[in-house]
Amino acid sequence: MPLSDLLPLLAAVSYAGGVVVIKRASDLGAGVWRTAFVSNLLAVAAFQPLLLLGGQVHWALWWQPAIVAVCFVLGQWLTFIALDRGDVSVATPVMGLKILFVALLSAAISGATLRWQLWTAAVLATAAVALLNSGGRQVAHRNVGWTVIAAGSVAVVFALFDVLVQMWSPVWGLGRFLPVMMIFSGVLSFGYAPMFRAPLSALPPGAWPWLLGGGGLLALQSILFVSAIAHWGHAATANVLYSSRGLWTVVMIWSVGHWVHSREQQLGGRILGGRLAGALLMMAAIALVLVG
Repeated sequence: MPLSDLLPLLAAVSYAGGVVVIKRASDLGAGVWRTAFVSNLLAVAAFQPLLLLGGQVHWALWWQPAIVAVCFVLGQWLTFIALDRGDVSVATPVMGLKILFVALLSAAISGATLRWQLWTAAVLATAAVALLNSGGRQVAHRNVGWTVIAAGSVAVVFALFDVLVQMWSPVWGLGRFLPVMMIFSGVLSFGYAPMFRAPLSALPPGAWPWLLGGGGLLALQSILFVSAIAHWGHAATANVLYSSRGLWTVVMIWSVGHWVHSREQQLGGRILGGRLAGALLMMAAIALVLVG
């Protein structure tokens, strides 16, 4: 498997592990705003070694990494909202809609005609969302409808993020655009601080290992996936492989959820089975986008 394909696949597995661990940190009182802040700062640190790869800073184009940073921070915030208020086995597969939005945005920017496969995939993806939503109605307290809306918004914002990275990073070079973009992201993340329910020093000691572990895994998936798009392009192909995160997340919840005291594992085989079917249907829709 070429490295351009392997990195997004590894990112999908890392993401699945990260959101499961982050969910545990949330249950222990980390809070969505503190979680987003710590995770973003870990991502900033993870991207800085890319400076060794070289490139050129274009001061006149400073607004490009700034705009991409806004997309990153907004997408991260929406992700944590979805995970904090809902079930990760619903949120993650719905985020797979991102590939459809990547195709739509790419077509809109390039003026290309959308293929029939995209419209067919859209129908399949809509059916997958309906299946995921139906499976969650037996546990209304998990806010399945809100989770679907928040996760769908994540898909839109991060689709724009991918398209802009693919467009703008070649001029700067991998070793300049991404580190500069993440520095902007780190600065923007301080906007979360006024919304902390309590200072970071008040975070329950038991939550810190889960928060740092989950944030570290999310930082790892970010650098693997975003670097692949920035260096090789092919955002659609990368997203097909990355979309397997929905499947990996459901599998992890089903198999090792008890290790992180996940309540979702207690939903029963029928509900999680329906969500697994929804994740598989979502993956089929995403794969169809690349046919032809």
